Amino acid sequence: MIKSGGKIIAILALLFYLSHCAPAPPRVGLEPPDSKWVSQTLAKLSLEEKVAQMIACRFRGQYLHQESEEQLRLLKLVRQQKIGGLILFGGQVYETAILNNKLQEAAQVPLLIASDLERGLGNQLDGATLFPPLMSLGAIGSEALAYEMGRVTAEEARAVGIHLTYAPVVDVNINPENPIINTRSFGEDPQLVARLAQAFIRGCQEHGLMATAKHFPGHGDTAEDSHSVLPRVEGDLARLEKVELYPFRQAIAAGVKAIMTAHIYLPALEPTPDLPATLSPRIINQLLREKMGFKGLIVTDAMGMGGVTRLFDTAEAAIRAVKAGVDMILLPPQPEVALKAVVEAVRRGEIAEARINASVRRILEAKASLGLHRCRVVDLEAIDRIVASAEHLDIARQAFEKSLTCVKNEGQVIPLDKRTAKIALWTLSSDPGGYFAGEAFIRAVKKILTPVNIFRADAFTGKGFIEQALTEIREAQVVVIGLFSRLRAGKGSVDLEPRFIELIKKLSTQPRPVVVISFGSPYFLRHFPDVDVYLCAYRYAQEAQQAAARALFGLVPIVGRLPVSIPGCFPRGHGLIIQPRN
Repeated sequence: MIKSGGKIIAILALLFYLSHCAPAPPRVGLEPPDSKWVSQTLAKLSLEEKVAQMIACRFRGQYLHQESEEQLRLLKLVRQQKIGGLILFGGQVYETAILNNKLQEAAQVPLLIASDLERGLGNQLDGATLFPPLMSLGAIGSEALAYEMGRVTAEEARAVGIHLTYAPVVDVNINPENPIINTRSFGEDPQLVARLAQAFIRGCQEHGLMATAKHFPGHGDTAEDSHSVLPRVEGDLARLEKVELYPFRQAIAAGVKAIMTAHIYLPALEPTPDLPATLSPRIINQLLREKMGFKGLIVTDAMGMGGVTRLFDTAEAAIRAVKAGVDMILLPPQPEVALKAVVEAVRRGEIAEARINASVRRILEAKASLGLHRCRVVDLEAIDRIVASAEHLDIARQAFEKSLTCVKNEGQVIPLDKRTAKIALWTLSSDPGGYFAGEAFIRAVKKILTPVNIFRADAFTGKGFIEQALTEIREAQVVVIGLFSRLRAGKGSVDLEPRFIELIKKLSTQPRPVVVISFGSPYFLRHFPDVDVYLCAYRYAQEAQQAAARALFGLVPIVGRLPVSIPGCFPRGHGLIIQPRN
């Protein structure tokens, strides 16, 4: 009996494995959903299971012991609460793929696994290909490169078991004070944003990764961060149609499969005071679904953000989101509370079950279009042939280099001559704990030239240290300053420390040239318009720092154009072409 029972178990295990498919290489493109599988699966689900399909929760791609608290939490979400999706936040390549496979095998219905891959898979997973932010693509203006970024992102994401990226950002950044969109946007021109977004979407979806246009109906004209508060977007209907809504209409025309809502208040679209767009039937159902004709998935931004939680608790927010027309509730602070609240709202007649069925059908159709009903696991042996390949890394390198934008070059200070230049090299980070933010830049410069003075400072560096640094640059012919201020949720600003602004202004009055490189917001120049050289690299990634160092000494050309205007300084489209040294 023991031997017979062992054989039965082995056979059952084999059948379970085969039902989930033998891992296959990533497919190209999305496919028409299997309507039979969708209908049969929907019919088998209870009300609780249907509502659970509308909820997605957070996880990290890390090694987990089978009895660890985190693995047990995830398995509970998947097996018992039967949630429909998971959202990856950080981790490692192989650990993510292994964990995705394990969770998929535990799920009754295939999981829709998503992540914020605005800058490629490297945006979340160490070692994967990392691209510059979308504003860098705006500085290049190339649809071909935007498409390639989408393709590379898709191939690497599908290789580790991710099916949906919460990208591209199609917000039009027309507010220089925007603390959370900023360089995540392609730029301030709606046509440019739409054109590059369409190319990125095609690159993703033609290679099997669903794309998401966000944050509807447009988060670009805010000076507040919806992670902390409810921002207000002014503007009449005509302005909204011309600026905010235009890229979304073009994304829909390009066939984007998902749209993410914004936790912002727009009085021109929603008369109820302080009602976030995410919870507004006028904005989500009437405008996006009916008037704009969007038929894909509508997902919320994270429901734990202050733009929602300051006004509504988990239960009420979940109910309002579903009534507004949302298909998936992302990252509710208490998933079980959100699930129970929506189920009870259906049972008491506040929400029709047909409304739930419509969303779940769209979710199942998305899963079927990804082929998850046939194969939900990935081939671990294929990963090192796909992720961070030499081809992918080269495409990303080109993006970092071609996006570099020279805004000023008074006296043709750059490119610097490594044979004669004596430079003081400073990195100034406006973030607490950012003392080593510019270390990659320093290392890259030192490979070319040994600076006469190196100075690092962050938000904690005292005034005395800064004054001492000023006395130690006597031998320097040029002062090169790398500026770092991270764009981060909840930070509230991407601007510079006032001490650093005053320092640069003081240096600008001295006879030696000052070269400033922004590894963040391009708008910093407003504070010190008299510097000799101003170069935009748009991001603090080490790849951007390395590219800037090469460009500084004329090893690569500088060809980018400003995708935004710098108020009082330079218009959109401005950019000096700096050719390499012979």
